[in-house]
Amino acid sequence: MALIVHKYGGTSMGSTDRIRNVAKRVAKWARAGHQMVVVPSAMSGETNRLLGLAKELSPAGGSTPELMRELDMIAATGEQVSVGLLAIALQAEGLEAVSYTGWQVPVQTDSSHTKARIESIDDAKVRADLSAGRVVVIAGFQGVDEEQNITTLGRGGSDTSAVAIAAAMKADECLIYTDVDGVYTTDPRIVPEARRLHTISFEEMLEMASLGSKILQIRSVEFAGKYRVPLRVLSSFTPWDIDINEEAKSGTLISFEEDEKMEQAVVSGIAFNRDEAKVTLLGVPDKPGIAFQILGPVAEANIDVDVIIQNVSQDGKTDFSFTVHRNDYARAIELLEKTVGPAVQAAKVLGDQRICKVSIVGIGMRSHVGVASKMFRALSEEGINIQMISTSEIKTSVVIDEKYMELAVRALHKAFDLDQDQAA
Repeated sequence: MALIVHKYGGTSMGSTDRIRNVAKRVAKWARAGHQMVVVPSAMSGETNRLLGLAKELSPAGGSTPELMRELDMIAATGEQVSVGLLAIALQAEGLEAVSYTGWQVPVQTDSSHTKARIESIDDAKVRADLSAGRVVVIAGFQGVDEEQNITTLGRGGSDTSAVAIAAAMKADECLIYTDVDGVYTTDPRIVPEARRLHTISFEEMLEMASLGSKILQIRSVEFAGKYRVPLRVLSSFTPWDIDINEEAKSGTLISFEEDEKMEQAVVSGIAFNRDEAKVTLLGVPDKPGIAFQILGPVAEANIDVDVIIQNVSQDGKTDFSFTVHRNDYARAIELLEKTVGPAVQAAKVLGDQRICKVSIVGIGMRSHVGVASKMFRALSEEGINIQMISTSEIKTSVVIDEKYMELAVRALHKAFDLDQDQAA
């Protein structure tokens, strides 16, 4: 008998019919002898609806601690409805089931409202229920701080809740049911030949998540890697009565590097991110501390910086470029033009919102030379100019003109033979 955690997203919980199907699937696993903990998201669109109501009533542009506390109070109710409905559906299947909100477990968090981090989970109550033969349904996305305020973990937080609960309870596996049937070599909507991966390492998944892959929330992957929780991403839209042994091997297993033969593929996937913008300061003095003088105020403004390039000095002057999230572009430009630029005596501030980042990811890159040059050659043959480059042990990212993004993804996918099944 194994302890299994199931997580279901908002689309899986989008209607009473879908909730009924989730209950039938969970019941199948429970009847096979497994102890079951289920973490559902709010019904599709419900969190947006609730926060939309709050926005109508909140002061314009307000973000006071008092307001953020109430937003968490409101947003957490979406999952409270889901767990109650799913518990009822499980009871209708003839199972004993009980639902809990985050504070009832309790899932202890810090006090950062709307983006809280989990600090500990008390699993005593849940273990007692499992020992009594009950299915336990726990609200994802939420917890409680030391002052007993309800907190939420930020968008996609139910993934993190599920993985954290699996870690705390030392679950045998955490199954993340989504509207896709696994992790692909790249987005199949751009490359129809994209292939579902049977396995991917935590390091690769972490890079894919950070580089724009929306399959899993990055914090959930970090949690899984830290506490070594085996994760599987699979589809909630396969028939609920699929054979359990077949289902247990479906989707993509996110595993540990040393557990798998990872020498098969140098590159595992192509990630991309459209939400990038580039800012450049021309003609800044080339002297010690100039990077801090530029990026210090940017960090203080809570603007995240990604790729950074400082050009070779000419006549004591250099150009300094970096990328930010497109949502932060206007603030970054204003900060550079009004404050940073004049302070460092920059000749000019330039900006470009029509860029994107395309990345190749693979732990095989550690032990293979010439991977980056192969990437650059493939882009060159398509006439795609590289504006910026960033590398790590297992990834190489390039910043290019946004209009070439899909062409670049297709070219790289083909260049690294990702349409070929490389399973042993």
